[in-house]
Amino acid sequence: MSTDDSSTTVGVVVARSRWRTTLGRRFVRVRESLPAIAQIVVAATAAFAFAHVVLGHPVPLLAATVTVSSLGLVRDARPWRVAETVMGMLVGILIAEVVLIVAGAGWWQIALAMTVTLVVARFLSPQPGFALAAVVQSLIALVLVSGVPFLRLVDGAVGGVAALIVTALIPRTLRRTELRDADELFDAMDAAMDTIVRALRKGDRARAERGLERARSLQTYVDAWSGSLESGREVARISPFLRRQRTELDRHERVRGALDLTTRNLRVVARRAAYLCADGESRPVPADLLAELARGAGLVRDGLDDISLEPVAREAIGAVARRLDPAALLPDGRVGELNLIAALRPLAVDLLVAAGMPSADARELLPRV
Repeated sequence: MSTDDSSTTVGVVVARSRWRTTLGRRFVRVRESLPAIAQIVVAATAAFAFAHVVLGHPVPLLAATVTVSSLGLVRDARPWRVAETVMGMLVGILIAEVVLIVAGAGWWQIALAMTVTLVVARFLSPQPGFALAAVVQSLIALVLVSGVPFLRLVDGAVGGVAALIVTALIPRTLRRTELRDADELFDAMDAAMDTIVRALRKGDRARAERGLERARSLQTYVDAWSGSLESGREVARISPFLRRQRTELDRHERVRGALDLTTRNLRVVARRAAYLCADGESRPVPADLLAELARGAGLVRDGLDDISLEPVAREAIGAVARRLDPAALLPDGRVGELNLIAALRPLAVDLLVAAGMPSADARELLPRV
């Protein structure tokens, strides 16, 4: 086979692989959006039907648009966020109704209503989305002029109530989302710890700097898990179908809080490791200790799905914590090495708390220095 034929074949294979990957991601995106789609369809249809059939409104468009806009396809569908969006839209509709009564309909009335709506919305809420939701619904209300005053405001209220009810009765799969965010945080933390361990064993400053960069990037993963976990806990509080998950989500919140502190302490460890690796010397003792703590963090991760594994994680991390006496581990160690091992002490405490041990008990495991 010629070189050109070989290149063409490789190109076709790569193109097909990319196409399959893209197609797979699109199917995953659709699958993950199915609960949100179900929420929107059910709520919008129910709101429209109630306003049209029960209340007798001829074209209750705002009942549906308020529902769709307040729920959205974003994964963060916390009840208070939905309620806040609904309130913003109702403010916009109310202002539009007042403008119609006082000044009538027309192009300059639209400008007036939009200006007043944006000013009032920015006064009421710091969230830009609140103002945008308000002005969009205000514009729709002004365009869809009806002879009955405040009819559109009633439709909007119906849509808002439907959105809140559906948030509780058809909850989104927030547990799967928050577990995925937790896995991403643990993966990123494991990669950062592994890079630092390798750097210490080889005295590789460039690798230590990469480990520091990875440690600094962990806050993004912490924030993502915080958002999805908070969403899950808030929805579980109002949903009758998620009561069994409340205790589990509270436990995950304890792990997340401890992991937040763990990542902060890991950044301290990474900075000290990068400083030490400047001389190119190997530091096997702190490297081995950090590697053991990384394995303990992996057990904490497994404990998210199976609480029975938490005692195993506590035992593994506790075995490291009991040895974290810098002077005993490195009798002839330099100040930098001793400080690095000292920095592992709060890291071990935070991991023990993540594994379910009270912070006071975790600190008691550390040898006195």
